[in-house]
Amino acid sequence: MKKFYITTAIDYMNGKPHIGHAYEKIATDIINRHFKQRGLETFFLTGSDEHGIKIEKTAQELGKRPKQLCDENSDSFKEEWAKIGVNYDRYIRTTDEDHKEVVQYIFKTLMDKGDIYKASYTGLYCSGCESFLSQRDLTEDGLCPDHQKKPQEVKEENYFFKLSKYKQAIIDRIKNNPNFILPEYRANEVLNQLENTEDISVSRSINSVTWGIPVPGDDSQIIYVWIDALSNYLTGVGYRHNNELFNKFWPADVHIIGKDILKFHSIYWIGILMAMGIELPECIHAHGWITVEETKMSKSLGNVLPPDFIMQEFDLEIPDAERYFLMSAAPYGKDINYSTDDFKNKVNADLANNLGNLLNRSLSMLVKYFNGEITQDAVTDKNCELASLCDETQKKVLESFDDYKISEAIESVVSLVNATNKYVNDTAPWSLAKEETTLIECAKVLYTVLETMRFVSILLYPVIPNISQNIWSQLSLEGNISEQTWESLKWNGLKAGKIASKETVNPVFLRLDSELAGDKKKK
Repeated sequence: MKKFYITTAIDYMNGKPHIGHAYEKIATDIINRHFKQRGLETFFLTGSDEHGIKIEKTAQELGKRPKQLCDENSDSFKEEWAKIGVNYDRYIRTTDEDHKEVVQYIFKTLMDKGDIYKASYTGLYCSGCESFLSQRDLTEDGLCPDHQKKPQEVKEENYFFKLSKYKQAIIDRIKNNPNFILPEYRANEVLNQLENTEDISVSRSINSVTWGIPVPGDDSQIIYVWIDALSNYLTGVGYRHNNELFNKFWPADVHIIGKDILKFHSIYWIGILMAMGIELPECIHAHGWITVEETKMSKSLGNVLPPDFIMQEFDLEIPDAERYFLMSAAPYGKDINYSTDDFKNKVNADLANNLGNLLNRSLSMLVKYFNGEITQDAVTDKNCELASLCDETQKKVLESFDDYKISEAIESVVSLVNATNKYVNDTAPWSLAKEETTLIECAKVLYTVLETMRFVSILLYPVIPNISQNIWSQLSLEGNISEQTWESLKWNGLKAGKIASKETVNPVFLRLDSELAGDKKKK
């Protein structure tokens, strides 16, 4: 595999971003950074879904044009992604001209092929889902299970996609490819949904919604959300507009999405691609939701948190602690709960006490006993126990990311840090430094610890890029840590020479209740 193409779901522009959006974008950013470290040419796509009745109605309520609302909200999303360190290659908007052309091309191609047809339809429409629901999809009270609202009965003449024609092929794809839908247990959910798969509406009457891409050759109809929204994954890498880019990166290696839109990606999207004769994505990964203090986020409860809420809450200048907590507090794919106490306890323990204190005291000892210098005699060979553990950890991280198990990858590196702390306590370099005869042993211990910290900084860079760069800089290593690849993970990368002084040794992460951390952090 020489390339890696990763996408997020595109966010709906009828409101501002929240921490649930951030959770997905941070995860995608981390995965993308990791595969870039492995020497792959990567492409990270995110963006905004800007058509449909909800945006049209919201804009009307605010006295704005739909495009104006989308412009303002998409800017807000991009600003938030910059704050939390999300580095994408393209931010696609479904109002982009190249995307409009792609959507109409796909619609016309499927219509010419006979896979899209026009028919009258009476159905139950949920404006929250922007989807028609069947009676069996509803709760016992006749409500949409996701939005807890009664869907509206709609009678229209719409265009339909022959999804049922591709039902068996989709089933076969899922059953024959165990990693096609992750986590694995989500595949059974999709297979159950496929049992009742019917043709789906892919347009709405202009009498119902005007804000969207017109059906080619029929101005009375607007192309419905799923062909419009899902096709962004093609447009984003140049489909029909940049063949070189498209041929390099398609198919997508993984679509990162929320569990609530799994059906649309693993059934609707796959059916559309099959009908178009376009190669299918390798994997669809559905993550869980964020709860706040064990409560689902809700506007009515007033607990919908902005993407950088944690940074605001603790007056953090960099997003690393937020990124770390969100990705390590629960396995990626499961729901995650945020609480102030859990966040504070976890980042204090892992980032301040274990990681930060290990680096700080090791460099401080190097300055105290050796004037901050690593001597040639101190450079150890690879036969030491920690060197072997670094290799083992690297392999575990690779295996975890191959299945997009971010929390497991982090846990492996945390275990390495814990083992290194134990090594320091067991070898007691402060005692070795007291005797001339054991001074060289002290130097070797400190080299082993600091070389391990070099490994840790690279392995954790995708998760905590700023803290990792700080570690890298305090070890006086050349270049930027973002430039380091998997080839850098070879023992003895830390060379002999002066690397530290009293002035250069600083904590890479202060405890949130530290006297140095500021009033907001202490609160």
